[in-house]
Parts: sequence; C-alpha cells; structure tokens
Amino acid sequence: MLSDFKVAAVQMVSGEDVALNLAQVEKSVAQAATEGAQLVALPEYFPVMHHDGGFKLSIAEVFGDGEIQSKLSELAVKHNIWLVAGSMPLKSKQEDKVTNTCLVFDPEGQCAARYDQIHLFDFQRGDEVYKESDSHEAGHQPICFDTPWGRVGLAICYDLRFPELFRALDNVDLLVIPSAFTVPTGKAHWQLLLQSRAVENQCYVLAPAQGGQHENGRATWGHSMIIDPWGEIMAQIETGNGVISAELSRKHFEEVRQQLPAWLHRRL
Repeated sequence: MLSDFKVAAVQMVSGEDVALNLAQVEKSVAQAATEGAQLVALPEYFPVMHHDGGFKLSIAEVFGDGEIQSKLSELAVKHNIWLVAGSMPLKSKQEDKVTNTCLVFDPEGQCAARYDQIHLFDFQRGDEVYKESDSHEAGHQPICFDTPWGRVGLAICYDLRFPELFRALDNVDLLVIPSAFTVPTGKAHWQLLLQSRAVENQCYVLAPAQGGQHENGRATWGHSMIIDPWGEIMAQIETGNGVISAELSRKHFEEVRQQLPAWLHRRL
C-alpha cells in the first residue's frame, strides 16, 4: 500500500457545448497529471450545463459505450491516473429519464466503478426551483473502489446531506464528492457538510465542484476543497476553472484514527 497519494480536484464552469467542456476537461486533467496527481476528480455534470433540462437525454450514453466514456478512458491511460469522472447522464430504464452517474476509470482505462446518485435534489426558494426527480432515475447502491493507496467511496452533490449513506460505505479512506451546489445552499452549508463528513468518518474528502456563472443562467457555488481526516482544509479554490491538489498521507490518516478511535467506538 502506498504511503502517500496525490489527488486533484478539477473545478469547472461548464457551458452548453459538450465539445468545449470536454476540451476543458482534457486541459485540466493534463495540468493535474503534470503536477503529479495520481487520482483526478471532475465535478458533477462536467459534460454540460444546459438551459434545456431535456438536453441531457440527447447526450445520455449507454453504460460502457459512447464518445464521452471513450474520452475519459483515453485520458486515464494517457496520464496513467485514476480518473473519477464527476457525473454525466447515462440512459436509464425509464426512457424519459437519465441516471446522474459517476464513473471511475483506472490507469489501464477500464471502468473500475459506477455510482448512480441516490438522493435527488428537489429544491424551491422563491423563483429558484430544481426538481431532479422529474428527469433523473435514482440509484440504490452505495459504491466503493480500491486504489493502491486505499479505499475510496463515492457520492454526488445532494448525497452530501445524508450521513447515513457514508456510514453505509465500507470503511473508506477517501470520499470523493463531485458537486454543483447552488449559491444559496453552497454559501450556507457546503463547507460545513464537507468538514462534517471528513470528521465523522475520519477520512480524507475530495470535493470537485462547478463554480461560477454558467451560460444557462445558473450560478454555482464552487469552492472545491480537499479536506483531511481532522477536518482541516488542505486546498481550495473559490470560483472559475481551476485545479487544486494535495498529498494524502497514510501516516496522518492512521494517526488520526489511532489518537481518537471514534470509528471503533460506534455502537449503532
């Protein structure tokens, strides 16, 4: 098992052109890899943020086949990295809905994990309304995967508010939580929730986000972060396209769990 492991979070302000967004992904992943990242994570809905909620249906791919998935696999091989591909729409069992799916590609370009978002974001505050349940089919299964450094658990955006999901994961060393928080919810709760998940699970948290004013009129909070098992922020970026990285230490991870073995003290 590796003692240290460098990870990176890619922050984006995705627009309505899939090709342009993928070009930004390619540029950012290359930057992260050049800086030594061994695992790179993209934000939620990195391929597109469109004004037409139904547009995602037109670009949704079948799992295991499609241009976006091929590009992600290619990038993982090219840069010899683990690529946690934020989220993208995949075709679901319901013809009028998609799954909001995070795919993980290993350095050989193979899909090592698939996670479909379990908790769908239905929110209304004044004129600001989001109802993901109208266009998305919810997932049902918590997902982890193993890297040479440790065990990684996956969640997407709104999942962050449900601590029971993270308890259902199998004793993870790192949580990756790609997101596109709204500005009001992000300002109020983003950092608080990320630090809470890190502290209560005594693990690292890697949180790549959408961050800025999008072509479709939506504004996202950004503030991508990397947080250690003690809840300390190791790296962050406020808004705009960018890459942050940090070195995960196996020694530090184990020291936190040994000094305050809360994981072993659970009774429920």
